[in-house]
Amino acid sequence: MAQTLINVRMDEELKRNFDSVCNELGMNMSTAIMIFAKKVTREKRIPFDVSVDPFYSEANISALQKSMEQAASGKVVVKSLDELETIANG
Repeated sequence: MAQTLINVRMDEELKRNFDSVCNELGMNMSTAIMIFAKKVTREKRIPFDVSVDPFYSEANISALQKSMEQAASGKVVVKSLDELETIANG
C-alpha cells in the first residue's frame, strides 16, 4: 500500500513530552499516530472522551490563586489529621 506524509504542528514542549511517552511505551510518534488513526477509522469516533477538565475552570483557578496568595502571605491554618477528623466527626 502506498504511503503518504502528514505534517502536524504542535508546541515544542508538547512534542518533547509526547516523544518521551512514546519512547517509554516502546514506539515512536509516527507509530502512536498510526494507532490513533486506525482506531478512529475502525470505530468512526475519537477513541477517548474529549471534554474540558473542570479543574481548569476560571472559578477553580481563581480559588487556587487566592489560596496560594494566602499561603504566601502566611494566612494559613495548620491542623493535624487527628484535629481534622475531630472537626469532621463533630
